[in-house]
Amino acid sequence: MKIPFNRPFIIGRELEYIAHAVEKGHISGNGPFTKKCHQLLEKKCNAKKVLLTHSCTAALEMAALLCNIQPGQEVILPSFTFVSTANAFYMRGAKLIFIDIRPDTLNIDEKEIEQAVTESTRVIVPVHYAGIGCAMTTIMKIARQHGVFVVEDAAQGVGAKYDGQHLGTIGDIGTFSFHETKNFICGEGGAIVINHEAFIERAEVIWEKGTDRAKFFRGEVDKYTWVDIGSSYLPSDLLAAFLYAQLENMGTIEKRRREIFEHYYQALHPLAMDGMLRLPSIPKECEPNHHMFYILLKDEETRNVLMGYLKSKGILAIFHYLPLHLSPIGRLMGYGEGRLPVTESVSGRLLRLPFYYDLKEKDQAEVVTYIKKFFIGGKLS
Repeated sequence: MKIPFNRPFIIGRELEYIAHAVEKGHISGNGPFTKKCHQLLEKKCNAKKVLLTHSCTAALEMAALLCNIQPGQEVILPSFTFVSTANAFYMRGAKLIFIDIRPDTLNIDEKEIEQAVTESTRVIVPVHYAGIGCAMTTIMKIARQHGVFVVEDAAQGVGAKYDGQHLGTIGDIGTFSFHETKNFICGEGGAIVINHEAFIERAEVIWEKGTDRAKFFRGEVDKYTWVDIGSSYLPSDLLAAFLYAQLENMGTIEKRRREIFEHYYQALHPLAMDGMLRLPSIPKECEPNHHMFYILLKDEETRNVLMGYLKSKGILAIFHYLPLHLSPIGRLMGYGEGRLPVTESVSGRLLRLPFYYDLKEKDQAEVVTYIKKFFIGGKLS
């Protein structure tokens, strides 16, 4: 594609830091750059404890272990999310309770959570779509009233805030992604954010393959051993070195992404005013990180034809999640069409536009020009 959907980027000292890690002789997990990332993220996000993981999937799996999910316990989550959100809990035997999303933010509909809670509910999983915060005040209130945990899937939300607080630091546990499509990248990577004091010690154990190795390196025990379940959730320090260079430049990256978002918004606003498409909605209490820019079309046919038209011009725009409740696994759980109408409608109408740090202004202008030509020139017919 002349203009791809995403393009990984180097902004600072990524390659220098990778070389430095090799020269110092520590490229496995939990090395010097991993610790630097932990400290930077804890300070930046005002988080109690952050542990890098090899993916956000791994962070979600750790969250399920920390919440001690037992077979048959219920987990409330949106269907409009990536499969990892569901799989982390499904693998522990949880019963997944999919509920609909809000038509404005495309986040989990907090008004439907209360009626979905039962005596078997163990966890609520808000997914902060596009880096725009879910209604966390209401969600936390419901969770505390019913004594259930909240695990924030903030894969898309690093750096974003809700009511002044960083996404991922509001619930009991938060999870981040540093996949190459995210705002801050290292290829594959993630982090778990521990906000519940009682989880911190066990999180370190699970993170280190079920051992008390972290205590050993702090001199708290004279040798380490197997003390709990766990797995190898640590990323290589090579990835942490790359990520640290990105995190050093969070402000620069955030500024550029805001510029790209605002350019799209302003340029496409006339089409939105004419009712040809809908733009992202950002509630006043949310401070987004401008993770993506999407448009909502009137129907699936329009979305697909526009997507094909842009592709014919060398521009890769893509759809997003297929609803999990309509997947083969979701249908095995008893779900089907019509259960979550907003999710089903949005999934068929949403189109994500090219969005990455070094997207050139002329390329972005070309994307906008062809979208306008599509509507004004009657390309749908």
